[in-house]
Amino acid sequence: MTQQIPDPHPLIPRKYSSTSCSSPPSAARRLYRNLSGKFRTTNLLLEDTALPGQSDKDHSHKTTMFQGNEALFEAVEHQELDVVESLLSTFSPEELDLNTPNSEGLLPLDIAIMTNNVPMAKLLLRAGAKESPHFLSLEGRAAHLASLVQEAEHRIAELVAQVTEEEPGEREESNRERQLKTWEWKLRLYKRMQTGYTHASPPEPPSDVHLSVSSINSLRVYFQEPLCHNSAVITKYRVSWSSVPSFTPLLGETVIEDVTQLQYDITGLTAGTCCYVQVSAYNMKGWSSPQISEPACATPSSWREVDGFPPRQQGLKEALEQLLGQIKGAHRHCTCHEQCKPQLNTRKHSVSKSLRHLFQPTSKFVKNLKRGLYLACILYKDENVLVTSEDQLPVVEVDDSYSCHAQDLLWFTKVSHLWEELTWMQQCISPAHASSSCTLQTRLKMIQAAAQLQALLGTVDLGQVYFEPIKDKHGNVVLVLMKDVSACASLEGLRWIPVSKFQLQRRSSSSSSDEPSALETLLTTLHEKLAYHRRSKKCLSPGLYLGYLKLYTSVDQIRVLVSHKHPNVLCHVKVRDNDHVSREEWQWLQSLSSLEDSAQVCADAQSAPHRLLLDLRTAAKDLLGYINIPNHQAQDFRVYVKEVVELGEGVSFLLLLPPCEEVCSPPGQNHLCSLRSGFFTLPLQIFELVHFEAYCPSFIGLYCRVSALLGLESLMSQQTLREAFSESELFAAKQKHQQVEEYLQHMEDLWRDARWMVILQSARYKHQSSGVSLSWIIDFSKESIPEKPASTSSQVDYLPSPTPSPETTRKHSDSHGLSDEDNSSEVFLTTDSEYSSSVTQSTRELDLLPPSPTSFRSVASHPSSSSQSSPRSSQPDVLQTGGGMSRRELVNVFDSDFILPSRQIELLRVTEKRTALCVRTSSLEYPPPVSMPTTPTSSSNHKGWTRPSSFDLCFSAPEPRPAPVRTLSEDSGVQRLSAPSSGSPHRPCHTTLRVYPQYRTGLPKETSVKLRVTPETSAKEMIGLVVQEINAVCHHLQKAAQQCTCAVDQCSYPSCESEVCVYGSEQLEHFGLVLLVEGREKWLQDDFCPLTLQNPWTRGKLCVRFKEYSPLALQYSRATTV
Repeated sequence: MTQQIPDPHPLIPRKYSSTSCSSPPSAARRLYRNLSGKFRTTNLLLEDTALPGQSDKDHSHKTTMFQGNEALFEAVEHQELDVVESLLSTFSPEELDLNTPNSEGLLPLDIAIMTNNVPMAKLLLRAGAKESPHFLSLEGRAAHLASLVQEAEHRIAELVAQVTEEEPGEREESNRERQLKTWEWKLRLYKRMQTGYTHASPPEPPSDVHLSVSSINSLRVYFQEPLCHNSAVITKYRVSWSSVPSFTPLLGETVIEDVTQLQYDITGLTAGTCCYVQVSAYNMKGWSSPQISEPACATPSSWREVDGFPPRQQGLKEALEQLLGQIKGAHRHCTCHEQCKPQLNTRKHSVSKSLRHLFQPTSKFVKNLKRGLYLACILYKDENVLVTSEDQLPVVEVDDSYSCHAQDLLWFTKVSHLWEELTWMQQCISPAHASSSCTLQTRLKMIQAAAQLQALLGTVDLGQVYFEPIKDKHGNVVLVLMKDVSACASLEGLRWIPVSKFQLQRRSSSSSSDEPSALETLLTTLHEKLAYHRRSKKCLSPGLYLGYLKLYTSVDQIRVLVSHKHPNVLCHVKVRDNDHVSREEWQWLQSLSSLEDSAQVCADAQSAPHRLLLDLRTAAKDLLGYINIPNHQAQDFRVYVKEVVELGEGVSFLLLLPPCEEVCSPPGQNHLCSLRSGFFTLPLQIFELVHFEAYCPSFIGLYCRVSALLGLESLMSQQTLREAFSESELFAAKQKHQQVEEYLQHMEDLWRDARWMVILQSARYKHQSSGVSLSWIIDFSKESIPEKPASTSSQVDYLPSPTPSPETTRKHSDSHGLSDEDNSSEVFLTTDSEYSSSVTQSTRELDLLPPSPTSFRSVASHPSSSSQSSPRSSQPDVLQTGGGMSRRELVNVFDSDFILPSRQIELLRVTEKRTALCVRTSSLEYPPPVSMPTTPTSSSNHKGWTRPSSFDLCFSAPEPRPAPVRTLSEDSGVQRLSAPSSGSPHRPCHTTLRVYPQYRTGLPKETSVKLRVTPETSAKEMIGLVVQEINAVCHHLQKAAQQCTCAVDQCSYPSCESEVCVYGSEQLEHFGLVLLVEGREKWLQDDFCPLTLQNPWTRGKLCVRFKEYSPLALQYSRATTV
């Protein structure tokens, strides 16, 4: 414990507390102000004497350094931690002369460590302070302290004698009196330092010393501070290494004076030579005993030595540069190259000046979208975007008809690496203006639109292409370019507007159409697109990671699962900070054949793969919990052992693979983690471009330039071959086309060598062992996978997502702030809209909504529930929440106590544009079908709700029920209600589907029911649920209409205007489930499970209809079906 002393110092008189080594904040401010005044005075002296000569300047500089050093010593001696921190943060170590001894031969660090002021010593060490070089031995330090104490005692004796001889009147405030108090204070300080030095002892050895292989010729040692410092601060460490365990002789030794870096790389070693390492700690009493590392030795090696696997990108950049030169060489003598050559040598225009002149009302930007293909450019810095003088995003038209396909988008993404050569490309393909090829015409128009944007914006670099185009139901398609211009200078004079303000302005001025345009969708989702663009540029910190490889296939593309926070890499968890895998570790991982092998390595702490096994176990469990994989499925997962994926920038990946048949999920099959927030899928080819652009920008830049140019060359050579007429033209065209095909083949070979995604071929091959079972690494019988929430962020996160359909937009606007993430099953009613044709339905009509892992409830049975339920317990209650109810009241209605049914439906909500009805279920049991209205119970069991039109709704009193469990979604902040679970640790996969009842109901035509179903839910069960819920709604609307006293022309309830229909359970066999997509119908069998559908049916619309030849169809016809 540091003993505090009173302060007799004449410069800073203050009394110090015995319980704290720091002074009041006023002391820091006063000392800092005094020190600043000293520097300010010195600077004024420098200004006044600027001309006399360099010697005066040097003298003033030395005076400044002396005053700063003196102030620092005073603060350290008086243990003013906040003052020292202020000085170190304000002035550099050179200005403070941090490592210059004072007149007593001490440094600030010496005073701090000998008074055992640990916070002060660590602060000085972080700033680069060192111990005095005069203390080369323990005896020398003790002798120096003894001399300081002796000198102080001698001076005090002299001053006491002089003060005693003075008269009492002269003694007060005399110079000798002040000197005496100063030396008395110094004596106490020196004795404290002497006592601290005497009671200290050498430290214990460093703890947790671990050794690993960091490269083929280096090792890395990690260590922690000693568990006990023995009353002295650690000031340095020593790392020694040798080829023999006795450490005699040593191969090398180093002293680490930066105590914040508790690791060291031993470089320059010979590959294959075993090396032993030990670490010692040092304080003012000397070195500790050495601590042998764990394992005691390691051999510099690489996993590539096992199979002789060369680096993937070795020599590829040189080959691509040569290929690019050959492609451009073919155009060296053509007229187009000569025409554009002077343009390449013109001076570069200032971005800010060009933008200032060109963002005028006369600019040719598109304001309103018509049917066609458009190109938008988003230039942003921080949270501000650049807009035109009309407060519009820069948008130009590409084509008046949509003909852009996925391959065109991929090609245009590669063109983003050719912005400086856009004019050269445009002139080289000028002969293609009259081409009949739609693809060639589309790409030519893309280049022209990009060149137009360059001219209008006055900048060459337009940024990168967003990974998916934005579409709407009006036939518009917008390609989005994004660029962060925060690093560009001189952009202050342009028109910038905050994104939130821009969205608010555009929302107020946008059209009132229910179906937003692609441009409005772009503005709505601008935050998430900016977030995606920023995150796609960020690289992971160096280290070894465990990544999860999961893909989804469709008719036209393969998509890879990624996380929103890191869209340029696979879903991952960090294994360790060292990205290198040694030969011993790789050999063990490849030879792993049982759980017993892992148990042996786990028990042997000196084995080379011991640390990797422990880190890999922890990372695998974290990753499985992160992607929501239960224990019984995780046992079939594999760790890929054919290759360590080295991304670059010191980042390496081990891959976790699902079973062979689940690596690529077919259409219609949803994976557990894909249904959670925080994940989305990228097209595989786009993912590779984004990935390489973050980790290998120079390589991917070369590849994209070559690929984009060859893509045009191939189309042009094919067109020339088709147009060839004479034999000479045909021969030249064939020769040119053959040369381009050779270039293409060469480029594909180079690209195949660079891609690590070729791992998919062996990962999907059942008869080839490409990985070791995860059950050989983790004992799943003893350990369970911890389930984690969908996101660890409590704030709203702007994440990339598919373009929201107009239907989704209406749904959100009608729900009064309650999103789909509340995991509710709903019935939607509309009063004045007709059914849209199946052709104009959004591509997301099935509304596959990703639920939270906590949303699936396994409800325990309650024996008393059946006995306590009333005759109306299975009937939903109707609460009027429209009209005069506020949003807060509406939220309270949804947060009221209700019980979730044991089947797929959790909450039934009826909404209208002008009147919203909330239908709540009141029983845990599956509600039976309703064939006719039930006689109401007595009035004592009802409550009356009054609306302005004197229309009363009655509902039963709440039944006794278990209290719901309330949880909070960390992604969106939406409150969720759940019934008590039965305790099942792993819940089955489930999906929310929207189903439209297209039969005679008497409800508005676009009424829909949202059902929560599982892959085992059959069409017959879904039909029963839809009919049952529509029956319940119709039943309550019938009762409401019977009690309605308002005029027919003034009532807004649909049941008052038309007759609603209720069907009995015996009539369910007359209903069928129909799937509509692109004008086609598909009747599903009763035992068919809709979640097993594949493309293109996943883009369809589910409806319940009367079967074609049923009596109900003949009686009511199909008037509700369009």
